[in-house]
Amino acid sequence: MNRSIAVARSPDALARTYPVLYLFHGGGTDQDFMTWDRLPEGGIRAWTAGKPIIVVMPDGGHAGWYSNPVNSHTGPRNWETFHIDQLLRWIDANFRTYAEYDGRAVGGFSMGGFGALKYAAKYYGHFASVSAHSGPPSLRRDLSAVAHWANVSSVALDLGGGTIYGEPFDEARVSADNPMEHIESYRNKRVFMVAGTSPTPVDPFDLLNETEVLAGQREFRAGLDRAGIPHEWHEEPGGHFVRPEMAIRDIDGIIARLRQA
Repeated sequence: MNRSIAVARSPDALARTYPVLYLFHGGGTDQDFMTWDRLPEGGIRAWTAGKPIIVVMPDGGHAGWYSNPVNSHTGPRNWETFHIDQLLRWIDANFRTYAEYDGRAVGGFSMGGFGALKYAAKYYGHFASVSAHSGPPSLRRDLSAVAHWANVSSVALDLGGGTIYGEPFDEARVSADNPMEHIESYRNKRVFMVAGTSPTPVDPFDLLNETEVLAGQREFRAGLDRAGIPHEWHEEPGGHFVRPEMAIRDIDGIIARLRQA
């Protein structure tokens, strides 16, 4: 497993204790732990320059889905174990961080937005803020379209014929990972979501991805509303991409929610 990570921190990080944002990339061969650095308008380092937060951007595989797969034919690809059991401990052991609930946020784009929503629910006490930029929160809607896409993409890009959820599905795994089935786990967290309303009709990838994301986020928001769980949501023009203005707004909200440096 490629366990590459990037860490952005303030120049005086050795003299202060900081909250941490774990920030996840999307899926595809053009996505990796440096994706958030390569975005327009300077990317994550420009957007957090001078702000009191450490940003950790780990690798998650081309189609790892922030999960331990049912099977892999390319060696260990246990991204969930790496991130939750190893990475968090390593960061807290090597940087001046608040190693606690109010000291950590998790966010991501696309597949990484799903991973953030999944981890925030599945590991409730780890993260006080969760953000999904064009991230799908529902694995089972539309005949389990996102769960099927996780399987199909992982077969080709990560697992050499293995799958994330198995064929047929390991239903217990799907349910354990599905944010829609764990609405109550978002209570007392800051929840931030963005989805596009006008994906490019001539680009099947953009159209299919963001159409599913938008419908899933609306379903998820309705679940949060029924449970009386506050959340911040935005529907913006365009399709499946990170919007710098939304990312900056999110970062400021994360810093306001977490324990101060």
